[in-house]
Amino acid sequence: MCFFLVLLSKVIFASNMTIDFVYNIDFKLDSENAIRSWIKAFCQHEGFTVDSLVFAFFSDEEVKRLNIKYLSHDYYTDVISFDDSNEASLKGNIAVSIDRVRENSKNLNLQFDEELRRVMIHGVLHFMGHKDKTKEQIANIRSKEDHALSMFHVKQ
Repeated sequence: MCFFLVLLSKVIFASNMTIDFVYNIDFKLDSENAIRSWIKAFCQHEGFTVDSLVFAFFSDEEVKRLNIKYLSHDYYTDVISFDDSNEASLKGNIAVSIDRVRENSKNLNLQFDEELRRVMIHGVLHFMGHKDKTKEQIANIRSKEDHALSMFHVKQ
């Protein structure tokens, strides 16, 4: 999976955009520009700037391989954040399992797009220093996710 980080590095340096999307599965965002605007607005609202973020979309198996290789976690997950931020300037790569997001949205009776945005912003929140190991941390990060999701529906 070393190709993942090499590919993402090339995308970051080759692009003039601060937020990029890499598709490694049969999936494409409906509106990349709306997602970019929303993420930037939320980051600014939280006191952060976006240096460069890359969201890479994968299958369950590919994200699990990344989880094993880089975090030594042998289980499926919806998102993995590779943080390279510098204080209030956010930079890094976020791997998203489209399969897991589909399953989560079905199990939670949510719209796929809403669950996808939650997972994407969850990765960004980790770059901002938010954790999700304790009950208190989980409640805090969920609250931040909810606030971010409410901002998506506000004209940017």
